[in-house]
Amino acid sequence: MEGDRVDSDRSDGAGEAVRNVISGDTVASGPVVQAGRIDSLTLATAPAPASITPRQVPPPRPGFVNRTAEFAALSAALASYGPDSPPATIVITGLGGVGKTELVSQWVWRELAARFPDGQLYADLGEVRRDGGIDVGGVIGTLLRALGVHESLIPAGTADRSALFRSATAGRRLLVVLDNAQHAAEVRPMLPGHGLAVVLSRKRLASLELDGAVPLTVAPLDTDAGVQLVRRWQQSAAEPDPASGAGPGAAARLVAACGGLPLALRAAGEWLIERPHMSLEAVVDALAEEQLRPGEAGRSVAAVFDAVTATFCAHTLALYRFLGAFPGTTFTADVAGAAGVTRFEDGLRDLRTAHMAVGAGAPGRFRLHDVVAAHARTRTGPEQDVRETRRRVTDFYLIAAARADRLVLGARFRLQEAPPALPDGCPRLFGTGAEALDWLDAERANLLAVLRTAAEEGWHDAVWRLCESLWALYHGRKHYADWIESHRLGIEAARWEGRVDAEVRMRNQLARAHYSLGEYDLADAELSRADELLGAVADARLPGIIRETQGLLCLARERPDEAIALFTRALHANEGDPHGIVVQSYNLGQAVLAAGRPQEALDLLDGAMATARAEGDDAMRVRIGIVCGRAHRASGRLEQALEAVTDAALLAERLGQVVKLKEALELTVELGDRMQNPEVQRAARSKMRELRQRAGIGEPVD
Repeated sequence: MEGDRVDSDRSDGAGEAVRNVISGDTVASGPVVQAGRIDSLTLATAPAPASITPRQVPPPRPGFVNRTAEFAALSAALASYGPDSPPATIVITGLGGVGKTELVSQWVWRELAARFPDGQLYADLGEVRRDGGIDVGGVIGTLLRALGVHESLIPAGTADRSALFRSATAGRRLLVVLDNAQHAAEVRPMLPGHGLAVVLSRKRLASLELDGAVPLTVAPLDTDAGVQLVRRWQQSAAEPDPASGAGPGAAARLVAACGGLPLALRAAGEWLIERPHMSLEAVVDALAEEQLRPGEAGRSVAAVFDAVTATFCAHTLALYRFLGAFPGTTFTADVAGAAGVTRFEDGLRDLRTAHMAVGAGAPGRFRLHDVVAAHARTRTGPEQDVRETRRRVTDFYLIAAARADRLVLGARFRLQEAPPALPDGCPRLFGTGAEALDWLDAERANLLAVLRTAAEEGWHDAVWRLCESLWALYHGRKHYADWIESHRLGIEAARWEGRVDAEVRMRNQLARAHYSLGEYDLADAELSRADELLGAVADARLPGIIRETQGLLCLARERPDEAIALFTRALHANEGDPHGIVVQSYNLGQAVLAAGRPQEALDLLDGAMATARAEGDDAMRVRIGIVCGRAHRASGRLEQALEAVTDAALLAERLGQVVKLKEALELTVELGDRMQNPEVQRAARSKMRELRQRAGIGEPVD
């Protein structure tokens, strides 16, 4: 089934260590005993959000000059801002490569670290942008995780995520920096409920100014500041030649040729440091002065990069060409090695020294500056070489994602066979399910870019296979915009391949995204198309997954009788698959309970619990236990309900299933109130508050 093992909130196989901790033959009874068991919950599975204060703004780099006026303007903008002030926004605009990010990094380092003690969040929207758009909800989800909000408690919709972000930031002295923004509409949902937001953009975001944002424009360096920067690099050159000195005219000419853009000047400065024997005039001449026309910044910068890359050694030039052909936004040694790039570290060092590549947040992950990336895309070499590089990249992600999927989700139903080993020389990317899911999440922008490229190239078999593997990421981390776009590509690819079974699978996984977002009509449409194809598939599990999703939709619409019929068909489709039997019995039990037949539901759930226990299926034991508690409650057996849900809560805590633990504790709170038992009420509310606090959503519990 599509939901195989995904809802367990953990995916590193840790359930093995806790099996049979709760045997199901418990002799503990009575509200006071259950209150004591609730008190025993340690809630060690969810780290407190305060345990790590985010400091995500990139660190400042040496060689920063001038910007006195900009610092003064920034200080003036915050002159009236205090700890109790309402949230404030500053919008910084300027050309690409003019130094906006470096300005903010310097400002944070010099003046803001102590002013915002609750941390700094940083999101480069350029890293997740494609064709002008971004997944706003996905970015907010990343920000919430950085604040310590547990993954399983992040809501589905963008509006709900935005509201939770405002709640999570309320009362915090927090700095939020949003880099490479293009539209006010994509920024507004990410503005915090308290603290300061700094938005960086190449163009003016006038509607944010109408909302009260303070605008600041960063201009290119003037001649004096640019000359000062060039002189510093001259002084950095080893063993300077006394004859290499020059008057201000040559430096000013270089500043003008680079349009006053620090990015281009830094690249040119690399020439000065690497060529101490040359005069500045000679450097300017070597940089193809006839092409560097002051006032044409874009052309000037491209000409500087042309000249600099022309001097790269072979391995650095190979890396640069690879990055021009690479469809993603951030890169690692692993993907470069899989594409045949050698001496990666040497080439990366050269690019970083020239300030053309920078770190991308996580260790071992890098990106080209967006201005550099645009240049690299025009210097990729023959089209056949580009296509071969992209095919190797696609194959790398195809294998790696499939291996990650199997590590995260175990033996779920899949259409594709087990993946081969990664290419020689590629180190182990992940060792546990948790590491595999984190790798998928870190690579998600690249994965979507690779999917798009594969679709454009007509590699249809790779597209649907990669989509199938990404179920672990999308269902686990809820990147709905990526999920929907990728599976539309997957459906089209399956049709091109004539893989009816893959099209059914893709449509069902797409329907699950719409179902999770509450878009039931869109989910229905995908399932109807899949239903029409079932006559052409042989695997009985495919009709089963369609009936399961249809049943979930009926439950969501409060049509339990229809859900019962659908889950019964799904149950028959899973004959011979113990886990599938457990899942569908659980679904059927929920539907029967919703139809008002609690004892019949308990009979079904007891059988499912026995099978889950025999199979060691602890994740399903938690879910079944919670529904058993609801069924006992519906029958008026409140003590049995409390016992069942306490069992479920204890096991959920041991498995790290935060969302299910929250669900179980909410039910214990309700049961304690209905029983009017002070011990249960106190224990349940106390643990509920503790859980919410540790999961990063510390609102009070009624």
